[in-house]
This record gives sequence, structure tokens and C-alpha cells, in this order.
Amino acid sequence: MQVYIDGKYYEKENAKVSVLDHGFLYGDGIFEGIRIYSGKIFKLKEHLDRLYKSAKALMLEIPLTQDELKKDVEDAVKRNQKTNGYIRLVVSRGEGDLGVNPFSCKKASVIIIVGDIQLYPEKFYAEGIPVITSSLRRISPDCFDVRIKSLNYLNNALAKIEAAQAECMEAVMLTREGYVAECTGDNIFTVSNGVLYTPCLTDSALEGITRSFVMEIAKSAGMTVRETHLTQYDLYTADECFLTGTGAELIPVTKIDGRVIGSGKPGEWTNKLAKLFHEAVNT
Repeated sequence: MQVYIDGKYYEKENAKVSVLDHGFLYGDGIFEGIRIYSGKIFKLKEHLDRLYKSAKALMLEIPLTQDELKKDVEDAVKRNQKTNGYIRLVVSRGEGDLGVNPFSCKKASVIIIVGDIQLYPEKFYAEGIPVITSSLRRISPDCFDVRIKSLNYLNNALAKIEAAQAECMEAVMLTREGYVAECTGDNIFTVSNGVLYTPCLTDSALEGITRSFVMEIAKSAGMTVRETHLTQYDLYTADECFLTGTGAELIPVTKIDGRVIGSGKPGEWTNKLAKLFHEAVNT
């Protein structure tokens, strides 16, 4: 593995950042997870657009133009000879003082890691997974807008711990008002009476790249797609449910908080959208 750090490449064992880096000290930075399918980087422009929007919201100046960073990502993939894989693109505030003041950091640091990812065992894509609802509420926009894909994922990590303790692989996170937001690392969808539903972005949901792509596929397949408020009732009574994300791709959910969803097996639309998704990304 050749890891890109600020314009230079290092072997994985020698790829290091300073202990005074504010990304490490305070989670002060942003990231993107990006897939490589059949030698092509999936939705690179959309990922970079989101990265630069996150940077703007944090007043974090990326020391490369978007075109320069695009070229560096493509070069990193070539160096690592990945036909199918995963890219972790990180921009940290950089090295600064021990105090939290971000303006002590002179220059942001850019890191590109190219490797592999497998979030769920293959059998669960055929059988579906059970999930729980986390007791932890999603951070609300009056505190921090989760559309900023920041390095601080502690809210998600704690909910993930809760899921693991319940012997589940994922947890649904609700807003303080009780609306469904997303899972710890995935967007969530339901199907009811042939209509595809997903939480609106103002309900503390990440504007997922895979989320948007699946919505486009669904519309092309003739589905009505609605972004709206959802509650636990909508999840429990749905005909089908699935999650989407760069790492997860599209994975069925067959049980939520002990309630069997639909028939208890991946639904017809879930299977169809998964098939269309894989056909699209591999052509």
C-alpha cells in the first residue's frame, strides 16, 4: 500500500502524521469514502464537491484546487493498482498548538489511502440484517450539521457500540424530535405500497452519494421516491427496508427492534434496486 500524504507517497508502515495534528487531537477535519468499480472511481466529482462544501462550512482551506485533488486521487489509485477497492480521502486541519484554536494550524494536510473494504459478510446481502434503534439521539443541526462529513464520528461510534451489544450490525439513529435520521454509517430507505421513502436531509441525515444514486435508479425504474419525515412506526410497518452507503452499498434490513419487516426476507424492490445498482456501477 502506497499512502499519499501532502504530495508524497509512503509505505503504510511509514505513513504518519504529527501528534499535534488537529484532526487527531480534536477531530478537526473532513473525509470522503469512495469506491472503485471495474477500474473506475465511482462518482469522484460528487465526492469532491461534498468534500469542498464540508471544508467551506468548517472554514478549512484545502491546499489544492479540486482539479488538482482529482488528479492526485486518480494517481493514488493507479499507484496502488486497484481495479476494485476503496479510497479514504482525508483533509485534516493540520499541525497546530495543543489548544483547540484551529487558527494555530498553518496548513491543512491531505491524505489519500487506497485499500479494500467489506462492511458486512456476503451472506447478509442475500438474507438481510437485523438492526436496533439506538437510545442515542443524532446530533441536531442547531449543534452541528451532520451534512458536514467530519472526522468526529463519536456520536456514530457510540451508537455502533450499542448495536454490537445487542448483537446487531447497525443501529437506527433518531432526531431529538423522534424522526428517523440515518444509521451509524448508512442512509436508510423503506418501501411501502411500491413507494420508496427516505428521511429528508434536514432530519440530520447525511447527503449520501450512494443514497442519491439509488434514488435516481429507483425513479428510472418507475418508482415514486419521497424524502420525508419518518418515525419508528414507518420503519416497523414498511413492506421493505434497506440501507445504502459507500461501504455497505445496498443491504436489506429484515428486522428492526425485534419486528419482522415484510416477509422477513429481502423484498422484491430491494432485490431489484440492488441488481440495478451493481449493473450500473460495473458498466
